[in-house]
Amino acid sequence: MTDTQTPLSAPLAELTTLRLGGPAREIVRCPDTRSIVETIQELDERSEPVLVIGGGSNLVIGDAGFDGTAVVLASSRIEFGSGRESGRSHVVADAGVGWDDLVAATVEAGFGGLECLSGIPGAAGATPVQNVGAYGVEVADILRSVQVLDRRSGNLRWVSPTELGLGYRTSNLKHRNDFVVVAVSFWLNEDRASQPIRYRELATTVGVEPGDRVDAAAARAAVLGLRRGKGMVLDADDFDTWSAGSFFTNPIVDGGDAPAVLERIAARVGADVAIPSYPAGPQPNTSDADAPTAIKLSAGWLIERAGFGRGYPSADAPVRLSTKHTLALTNRGSATTEQLLTLAREVRDGVLDAFGVTLRPEPVFVNCAL
Repeated sequence: MTDTQTPLSAPLAELTTLRLGGPAREIVRCPDTRSIVETIQELDERSEPVLVIGGGSNLVIGDAGFDGTAVVLASSRIEFGSGRESGRSHVVADAGVGWDDLVAATVEAGFGGLECLSGIPGAAGATPVQNVGAYGVEVADILRSVQVLDRRSGNLRWVSPTELGLGYRTSNLKHRNDFVVVAVSFWLNEDRASQPIRYRELATTVGVEPGDRVDAAAARAAVLGLRRGKGMVLDADDFDTWSAGSFFTNPIVDGGDAPAVLERIAARVGADVAIPSYPAGPQPNTSDADAPTAIKLSAGWLIERAGFGRGYPSADAPVRLSTKHTLALTNRGSATTEQLLTLAREVRDGVLDAFGVTLRPEPVFVNCAL
């Protein structure tokens, strides 16, 4: 790197699955952990703003770009082992490993555990940050440990899942930049046994009862098929996949508020319409064991019932809801980030007006806001 750099000349859009966003001052690709540490430390020493990018699948970058240096995690190590502390098999992967590449590698090596998270775009290092989840499995269910760079001390250390505050699509690594994930480790199942198939749609597809286990390769193939049908597997030729995945998280409603919220929804959609809702389990900062159970609602269902159907607003719009999945906001090839945010605000505000439920975005925003 040099001290003299052309301001904002390095395109970032190509590093995101949305293919949106302005340029950075410079882009540095780091092929291993050592180069990640050295590059970030050098940039920090000269007070250069740093944007760390893995797979770019959960990133919304503003049209003005990023006034600093983007550090791309391009590390690629995958190692299998058996820990002395438990005897269980596990895998260690660099943060830059493509997530689905890691899932495929574990299945090919004869293990299970990660298969229900097949097809999720992005890099392995981002998965604990978001506590990524799909088809009845979350990263929290299988995470062994995370290696982070502490930018304040310059040290590398492994942290356990109990230190990460893992919750629904969040952790205490999210929305902070003093820790950078450089490697992750996951527990694996022997004999290519899947995680219990809890998600009914997946159980039906593989022909088992919810809670059963199957061969991980069969579960992976089924998950990939289901995700492709929803436009949730990256395909350069399919604009429905030019997205950040699910743009909004499923809203969680406090147990005490749930009856009124469900009543309002029923008044809008009709009392005879079944409202998808699920127990959300104990919530952070809730100490009252007798408090009513919080519920989780389907964001996609609410969006559609609020009047935003698949493909909204029109076939010629530069940004549309996916034609396959109302939770994905998609770039149809010529959009701007501001156009994406405008549609996101319209959907968010429409759901709030219709049902009194606030949708929260899942992606990380850089130099822009919802």
